[in-house]
Amino acid sequence: MSDVVPPRPGLAADANVPAAEAPALRERAAADPEAFWLEQARRLEWTTPPTEAYDGADFPFVRWFADGTLNVARNCVDRHVDAGHGEKTALLWEGEPGDERRLTYADLQAEVARCAHALTALGVGRGDVVVVYLPVLVETVVVMLACARIGAVHSMVFGGFSAEALRFRVVDGAAKLLVTTDGQYRRGRTVPVKDNADAAVDGVDSVEHVLVVRRTGQDVAWTPGRDVWWDEVVAGQPAEHEAEALPAETPLFLIYTSGTTGKPKGLVHTMGGYLTQTAWTAWACFDHRPDDVYWCQADLAWVTAHTYEVYGPLANGVTQVLYEGAPDAPHRGRHFEIVAKYGVTVYYTAPTLVRTFMQWGEDVPAAHDLSSLRLLGSVGEAINPEAWRWLHTHVGGGRCPIVDTWWQSETGAAMVAPLPGATPLKPGSATRALPGLSVRVVHEDGSTCAPDEGGLLVVDRPWPAMARTVWGDPDRFVTSYFADFRDRGWYLAGDGARIDGDGYVWLEGRVDDVMNVSGHRLSSIEVESALVSHPRVAEAGVVGAPDATTGQTIVAFVVLRDGDTADPTDDLRAHVTRELGPVARPSRVVVVDALPKTRSGKILRRLLLGLTRGEEPGDTTSLVDPEGFAALAADYRC
Repeated sequence: MSDVVPPRPGLAADANVPAAEAPALRERAAADPEAFWLEQARRLEWTTPPTEAYDGADFPFVRWFADGTLNVARNCVDRHVDAGHGEKTALLWEGEPGDERRLTYADLQAEVARCAHALTALGVGRGDVVVVYLPVLVETVVVMLACARIGAVHSMVFGGFSAEALRFRVVDGAAKLLVTTDGQYRRGRTVPVKDNADAAVDGVDSVEHVLVVRRTGQDVAWTPGRDVWWDEVVAGQPAEHEAEALPAETPLFLIYTSGTTGKPKGLVHTMGGYLTQTAWTAWACFDHRPDDVYWCQADLAWVTAHTYEVYGPLANGVTQVLYEGAPDAPHRGRHFEIVAKYGVTVYYTAPTLVRTFMQWGEDVPAAHDLSSLRLLGSVGEAINPEAWRWLHTHVGGGRCPIVDTWWQSETGAAMVAPLPGATPLKPGSATRALPGLSVRVVHEDGSTCAPDEGGLLVVDRPWPAMARTVWGDPDRFVTSYFADFRDRGWYLAGDGARIDGDGYVWLEGRVDDVMNVSGHRLSSIEVESALVSHPRVAEAGVVGAPDATTGQTIVAFVVLRDGDTADPTDDLRAHVTRELGPVARPSRVVVVDALPKTRSGKILRRLLLGLTRGEEPGDTTSLVDPEGFAALAADYRC
């Protein structure tokens, strides 16, 4: 039985969704989810308020609030200024070298207006795709909002992606404009960026201009007539811009899924439904308050940042921190230093970073004043109980609830997460589906699994923020997500899960991360959690290797805590046996310097699985360190 952490009494009473009101809210939302979401839509500013919620006549190509019109940028910026909050700080930006920018909502309004005029001057209009290849800068947020303001579609690409990965997204979207920078700072080094941008757009006829932000000041190649400097085209534009009201189903952005299993999918998210669920879940889950200083530490290219670093917090008028650099630059306490410096109250991070903090040791956060924190969050993959408890104890001081969220690029916003003032927490569980949303765990034939029985996680009811299609390939949208249960109207998440007797959801990793050992189905996350609970282990990635006798055997790739060099095999095999039983004991323990992870912090177990099968890794461009994985693969094969 997992330990249960009840809501803190003060928070239970004064949270945005207090404990006393939550049961009635859930009942009302379950009884009429369309009415519930129409009610949440009214929290936004609409030029034409919607009168209808859900339209599923062409499921799975759904529509929400289709008879309404709004402007997303007005909702995130202008309406706060109009309400008298123009002098409130919107963005606290910290560069890796230590430079700073502070923008009020009035400042942000002026910057977005200038950028919107500049985009129009460069020929960008409604429906045009703008690819943004930038690090975490103020300009990155500004160009996202400027695109939203004029009805252009932004497609964010991580600044560390290769030219090939960038080119695919430029070509697939038939982008008219690429926004990039001369370079970026990464762990104290100046890293070139524009060379990749130039290679990506070379020969692409759709690209008319490359808009370049000056960040590092390094020399860059220049194509006259195509390349323009941000400061030269944006700075002189008017600081006022009339925001056009756009239909709710107007595309807002493209977000590409990982390309490790084939061509990446460009998921299309639209304006009205996305902003409704994004704004409400940010308000309800992160308990946004007028005096909050909020920090979601995701890179701005990831869907986490779209939803809970740009559109959600800004729609709610929150002050938030943006940090350009790595968490260990120039020292391992940089994140905690920033929390103390700005008085951060809500900190939203990833389990993989928490496990890195664990590897560095509790002395790192202990050296900083973290007393301003009142709420913590987790995203990216299931957080193992050991990491949950470490974060709760050593960063949150035992007082901060952890909002562990389950959602995906495809869902657009949080689906399973606690209401921090109302939901008792179980370390390692994302708790329950949020009001107005519904998930279940089923067998392959669609029948419901028994409590604590593992199966397929499905969303069994459409929701406002869901992706509308795959860009240019609607058939792939259907076959990827709805083909298995289309007749029931269910979305197949691709994750394994179980639901306990209290209705709490426990994620068990991707469906293809489930191992079959002598007829026993074991999830990778289950074994990884057992390994990480050992004091010698900082991180673990577990996969099944083919075995003629048992079907699969378990191979554990582990990162040891700093300074540990002794062979851990016997210790860890014995520990897993005690924790889970002999069937879960790894047949091989491989010590590695780092696990292969995407830029969003997810372990790519698929690559580790390929190693055990003797397969070539294929596309590794989505990894943080492709060269590091190549070295790991070479060592494994020796």
